[in-house]
Amino acid sequence: MKCVLLAPLLVTSAVAFSPAPRSFAGLSTQQQSSLSMLPTKENNDEFYPFPSSTNTESMTRLGAAPPKSNEEVEDGSAGVRQLLGVKGASAETDIWKIRLQLTKPVTWIPLVWGVMCGAAASGNYHWIWNPFDPNDRDVLLGLEDAAKGFVAMILAGPFLTGYTQTINDWYDREIDAINEPYRPIPSGAISEGQVIFQIWFLLLGGLGIAYGLDVWAGHDFPTVLALSIFGSWVSYIYSAPPLKLKQNGWAGNYALGCSYISLPWWCGQAVFGELDRPVYFILPILYSIAGLGIAIVNDFKSVEGDRQLGLNSLPVAFGIDGAKWICAGSVTLTQLGVAAYLQAIGESTYAAILLGLLLPQIYFQATLLLPDPVANDVKYQAQSQPFFVFGILATALCLGHHDFSA
Repeated sequence: MKCVLLAPLLVTSAVAFSPAPRSFAGLSTQQQSSLSMLPTKENNDEFYPFPSSTNTESMTRLGAAPPKSNEEVEDGSAGVRQLLGVKGASAETDIWKIRLQLTKPVTWIPLVWGVMCGAAASGNYHWIWNPFDPNDRDVLLGLEDAAKGFVAMILAGPFLTGYTQTINDWYDREIDAINEPYRPIPSGAISEGQVIFQIWFLLLGGLGIAYGLDVWAGHDFPTVLALSIFGSWVSYIYSAPPLKLKQNGWAGNYALGCSYISLPWWCGQAVFGELDRPVYFILPILYSIAGLGIAIVNDFKSVEGDRQLGLNSLPVAFGIDGAKWICAGSVTLTQLGVAAYLQAIGESTYAAILLGLLLPQIYFQATLLLPDPVANDVKYQAQSQPFFVFGILATALCLGHHDFSA
């Protein structure tokens, strides 16, 4: 199997594996909410299935602290932060920069990585000119595969992850209006109609690209389109009532793990190969369980707000002490299971590599996560996740190299 290009695009920030931030503090009934900044039904139409912001349910007031203003960083990175969609961003009036901010580009990185891993697992990705294999130097074939990979990354990142982040902000707009009124939707920097147009454009555009990839790959069954439809549906029910999976710790966190790991892996593998063995589903699903553990880390700091809102996050359900062990266990045990499988099929070198990448993660769990998951959440993510994502790539490369017919 030939390694996939662009490996230096490894996650540059722990926030890349985080869902869009939840804002759980609100106002008491005596305080004025920032919902008044949202357009009213008189000047907005409803766009099925995205109702306007005047629903009775959406106007519920929450009891907690008053809103905070955006604290723009002073290190010169405020403009870049705005484009990436992270905190500390500068205020912006350019509608295209605001549209980009809603898609939160920093969260595209794990999806791009997942597509790369899927391409690696296919065993059928060709370099433009492979310095390690004289039989893999077909320039035209390599250029075609590079183009396919790029289009698949555009599908997974800007379009479908952009759709996911935009729809998440849409359904969080009333809570954001209370606690983060500077965000694009509640601040009025972008109108509701423009947001709805963006949601539909990214969704339909993504599904069109997915079908185009199926045609390009010569699929009899539109595998990439089916995966895209399923992923888009998961994104919708994660954010939207009545299911709103993010309100449930197990379902919400697993949905995140699946969306960030399994779905882009399967997309990349389907573009370059076949999903014709159970192992191609089992291993990404195991890694998605590890992704559930990673998602728990993002819930520790919001445990009090979750409890006030009645959201059953795992730190609420099991307490911080219980949830931190679920987090560590899901991340560690799933990778041990993957390493055991690689050893069982005779890939002892890859199994050893995976164990070597697991050891630093266990060390950071012991020194950062378990002692104080609230204070050390960001530091733990930043130091542990690079080893985790390289482990996913190592596993994918192993599957691509392995001869299952032997």
